[in-house]
Amino acid sequence: MKPLSQQCIAHSGKESDSKPGEMSEEAKVAPGYTDTTTPDQQNPVQLNGLTLAHDVTSSTSQPPFESQPTTPASPPEPYLPREQWGGKYEFLLSCIGYCVGLGNVWRFPYLCYRNGGGVFLIPYFIMMFVTGVPLFLMELSLGQYGAAGPITVWKCCPLLKGIGIGMLCVSTLVCLYYNVIIAWTFYYLFSSFQSPLPWSCEALANVALCGNMTSGNRSAGRTLSPTEVFWNERVLGVVNSKGLHDPGPVRWPLALCLLAAWIIIFLCMIKGIRSSGKVVYVTATFPYFVLIVLIIRGATLEGSLQGVAFYLTPDWERLARAQVWNDAASQIFYSLGIGFGGLLSMASYNKFDNNVIRDTLVITIGNCSTSFFAGFAIFSILGHMAWKKGVPVGKVADTGPGLAFVAYPEALALLPGSVFWSILFFLMLFMLGVDTLFGNMEAITTAFVDEFPQLRANLKHKSLFLALLCFVFYLMGLLLITDGGIYWFTLIDSFSTSFGLIIITLFMCIGISFFYGVNQFCQDILDMICRCPPWCSKVLLYFKACWVFCTPFLLLFILTYVFIEMYRTPLRYGSYVFPLWGKALGVCMGATCCLQIPIWAIVAICRESGTLKDRFKKSIRPLNSWRVNDLHSDGTEERVEPERIEAPFTVNLTDFDFTATTWEDGTDT
Repeated sequence: MKPLSQQCIAHSGKESDSKPGEMSEEAKVAPGYTDTTTPDQQNPVQLNGLTLAHDVTSSTSQPPFESQPTTPASPPEPYLPREQWGGKYEFLLSCIGYCVGLGNVWRFPYLCYRNGGGVFLIPYFIMMFVTGVPLFLMELSLGQYGAAGPITVWKCCPLLKGIGIGMLCVSTLVCLYYNVIIAWTFYYLFSSFQSPLPWSCEALANVALCGNMTSGNRSAGRTLSPTEVFWNERVLGVVNSKGLHDPGPVRWPLALCLLAAWIIIFLCMIKGIRSSGKVVYVTATFPYFVLIVLIIRGATLEGSLQGVAFYLTPDWERLARAQVWNDAASQIFYSLGIGFGGLLSMASYNKFDNNVIRDTLVITIGNCSTSFFAGFAIFSILGHMAWKKGVPVGKVADTGPGLAFVAYPEALALLPGSVFWSILFFLMLFMLGVDTLFGNMEAITTAFVDEFPQLRANLKHKSLFLALLCFVFYLMGLLLITDGGIYWFTLIDSFSTSFGLIIITLFMCIGISFFYGVNQFCQDILDMICRCPPWCSKVLLYFKACWVFCTPFLLLFILTYVFIEMYRTPLRYGSYVFPLWGKALGVCMGATCCLQIPIWAIVAICRESGTLKDRFKKSIRPLNSWRVNDLHSDGTEERVEPERIEAPFTVNLTDFDFTATTWEDGTDT
């Protein structure tokens, strides 16, 4: 008897040759029967050891056994295919928008400013090529091959499921404070509709500040600019707080801005990648236009070359400080989005045969080039500010994320038509922030939808889940927009992407390289790239060496220095030194993320049977459903059947089986 799949093919090929009212030859054999007929000899059909006559034509000629009615089986749940990007450029632009975010504008220049200017570029590019690019490729490939989110994708190695949960913890902390930056951006955006700008010297409230006519504008022996006063007093209200222990009341203008930010995030994500994939065509390209304009304007200002020189001239003594290398690693992970789960989630919606190596090189090089590019816009303005105040470049602004909200607003006040450019610039900051937050939120929602597939089947339930998630984040974010909220913001920002993120990526690299197998992983990448160019195979050798040797050892080296520096150096915001309990709280935040790895590893081992060694071996073995990619590029499905238990074959027949079909011995009647 032919297999069922071959019967279907043969039946479709011979259907046109059958006479009306006749059954095709293959259809005359009942499914489930053992057909022992050969061309030279025909025997009666055997069913479970009983002989059936070939001339059975009615229910009165049934075999001498009773039919056993069976309970109708419940219909299987409808299979819902996974969404896919509408085009190749949607994925590229979404990843670029996710990577090129607010960190490229306010975090990277701030880290350069804090770490002595151009010396920071050396560890930054070393970390990019040795850790950033290889780990970026690993995360993209893992998500694309497994077609799953940050938790479900670890079917490839159940022992490491805690890595995915740790990624969600990091994404949760980042989403908590990242949208606060967007709220600040909204506040500046709405304030930009005033003429003159409230932080410019043309404003009546700033006349005394600009003319140095009062004695109340001194802080630590230097003059505060109107932009610094606007930032510290009008936006943050930090002057009303004594420290981390004194958050003070919620600043309701910022609370409304934060609410508007979360509502926009909810509306943009309610349809998933189908809507966000279209939005990125604008949000990922518009910021480059604004940055070009700012660089051109900055180059025409007096003292701009002094700022650029400070940006590019390295202070070699800073290379001996662990903080510089820690900031470089943190910025690479923060900017490229490694270890957050967003890359895994977005790559899981790719077509199976997408060239992931090409996308990795394009996105990573483009992202880091943008950071370097944005630095010129920042430091040209800082040079002009230093020239106006007659001070060195390193003293023109306070350290911290407020650099973009101090230096940039002052630059905008110097431009002709400053109101228009201010609106344009802060609209750009909003687009940068939204793109990055899309990726982090997508990591969380994709993980839950993969774990609870019923959410994908019901759009209403998925929308309610997303609304609840955004509302919870909004309530938790209210702490960060109090008078002392900037201290809590600094605490979360300092520890959420520090040692915890490095440990997560370290275990991801070790797990894929040694537990899953680096050779198998490279073969998976080649399987996805059907037409692999020769250069892809050569580049893959470099990545293999990084995954096995360079990246883990460099991450361990950086991690050691991070712990040493974290023990010796106090955490500061401006002149405020964080108390010991505050620093301990930050350490607990980072530890919570990375402790998910051993916790869920113990759970995976306990679920197996046998000795401890056997349990460990079983827990690192991929599940049967791992090599399942829901939809290939040609639209065909490739699924792996679950493990089956061999047992005697039995069939229960009902009256319908004998009355609905006329069984014949293979000859026409």
